[in-house]
Amino acid sequence: MPETDPLSATFAALADPTRRMILARLADGEATVKELAEPFDMSMQAISKHLKVLERGGLIARSKQAQRRPCQLEPLALKQADDWLEGYRRHWEERFDRLSDYLRKVQDRESDDGSKR
Repeated sequence: MPETDPLSATFAALADPTRRMILARLADGEATVKELAEPFDMSMQAISKHLKVLERGGLIARSKQAQRRPCQLEPLALKQADDWLEGYRRHWEERFDRLSDYLRKVQDRESDDGSKR
């Protein structure tokens, strides 16, 4: 996989529903790979691949505690994605507000023209 910027890696990781379900589980606290794999009908190898994508996206961290290999959510990548989206949300809200104002003015003018007849 070619080198990508962190935000692209985060959005790529979020694009898959299985990975989003894994993140939802990790929002409740750390879990082992085996615990994360339990609800899915897929091989441990497939789960491991999903975890690697999440790790590359900065969304999870894995550690080693004796024989356990717990995973935990890394919220910073989600915050960065949210910050990026927030700028666009504000932009479009402003545009929709301007459109709403314009439509209200047009409607008021049409209403005034109709009442003058």
